[in-house]
Amino acid sequence: MKTTNDLLNYKNLKIVQDDDFFRFSLDSVLLPNFATITKKTKKILDLGTGNAPIPMILSTRVNDDIELYGIELQEKIFSLAIESLQINNLSKRIKLINDDMKNLHNYFAINSFDLILSNPPYFKLFENSTTNDIIEKTIARHEKAITLNQIVEIAKLYLKNGGTFAMVHRTDRMIEILEILKKNKLEPKKLQLIYPKENSESNLMLIEARKNGNPGLKVLAPIITHYNNGEYTDQIKKYFE
Repeated sequence: MKTTNDLLNYKNLKIVQDDDFFRFSLDSVLLPNFATITKKTKKILDLGTGNAPIPMILSTRVNDDIELYGIELQEKIFSLAIESLQINNLSKRIKLINDDMKNLHNYFAINSFDLILSNPPYFKLFENSTTNDIIEKTIARHEKAITLNQIVEIAKLYLKNGGTFAMVHRTDRMIEILEILKKNKLEPKKLQLIYPKENSESNLMLIEARKNGNPGLKVLAPIITHYNNGEYTDQIKKYFE
């Protein structure tokens, strides 16, 4: 069933979702707030934008002269993103593409972007993987349409020299992620672990890497998302102020 909701506690942003598909979650709020934006940032791309929560949140952080793009493979989810932009009057502000990100060469030259973000599928797809009967959910959660390595390769190709790639992913794949980034000459520069509650294990991580950057990784203070009573922590509430 299709619904229109506040984009979490962003009261000035609405998002169109469908219960039959994969719904966005807090990680799509954390990533655009984690990504480094400087005076040199002029062109931004979200790989696998879903129903566009990341570029919509970015639109609240950057000036109107900064170009915002998103690409989404799945037509049904892309249509939800278009509706979301329309009800937020962001159709002219954010440009979306309905295509496979492997086809970005049809839209952009290489070395085009200052910042590329991705909230990718978290799980590898094996023969014995448990997947959902709804293909949209499977593609969103599992590396069925594209692998992590391919996403990083695409980010490297379309980033300018010195540009940054920011991603949210599962902490248990940290070593693999760091290896793939370095293999693609994306030097890890900033890392932040996310914990669902105090004294719990980290389940997610935010990582930012610079194309052809110098070595040197900064590990930020962790994010704890919820109090034991289930409410958002003050760390999270600050994003919605």
